[in-house]
Amino acid sequence: MKKLVIISFAIIFLCPKISKAQNDGAAVAAVAGGLLAIGAGVAAVEQMKEQAELTATEWFLTHHPEYSRFQLKTLDFNGKKLKDMSSTSVITFKIREFDIMEDEPVLGEKLVLFGFTSFGWINEYGIDFEKVKWFLIDTDEWMNMMTAYTKVASSEKNEQLIRNTLKSGKVVNRGVKSKEEEDINFYKIDGDMYLVGDYSPEMKFIYNERSLGIYLNETMNLIQIGRGDLIKIHEFFFDED
Repeated sequence: MKKLVIISFAIIFLCPKISKAQNDGAAVAAVAGGLLAIGAGVAAVEQMKEQAELTATEWFLTHHPEYSRFQLKTLDFNGKKLKDMSSTSVITFKIREFDIMEDEPVLGEKLVLFGFTSFGWINEYGIDFEKVKWFLIDTDEWMNMMTAYTKVASSEKNEQLIRNTLKSGKVVNRGVKSKEEEDINFYKIDGDMYLVGDYSPEMKFIYNERSLGIYLNETMNLIQIGRGDLIKIHEFFFDED
């Protein structure tokens, strides 16, 4: 909502300036209309974020009643524009279990909930969650996924070395940067080249220059997780307290 307040002040401030400089009522209306459209876009994305968090929370409560205390936040809505959202192929949520110690929350287990989307998941009414497939992972599963992905994306096949490097290092744009082992460099390939590896009966992993691709065998959808989001997820599991 702070953004909307700033936009309102911008309209008040800019309109008289433009009117004085150009004496053109049409220009004033165009600027005001454009700023209001931006505000509407910000509000729409914020509304979709709240809708997504609510539905993810309901899914988690339904499918994992063993968790009675948890925190759930979206990972990838911040900074997104309305026009970019329809092309998003996954929405990601960070989940932290917590306990109460001396009246204060103490964070515990980390989970990530993926909402894999399919064509038409955003329409004029918001998000159609019938077109979202949910997939929950913990730290161990993420390590398994990233190990398999690194095998596809690089020439390194020593699984224990990969795990050690992933655990102690950082995922970066071109590979895994290690603090203790040698860095693992991903292949340098063009954006229209793809390397494919089986991960499970449900999915394959696809590597290309810009993203981790997950091909869902059941729906035949190719999900793209951008390198930036991949880095954020890895940091959440291994760097954040």
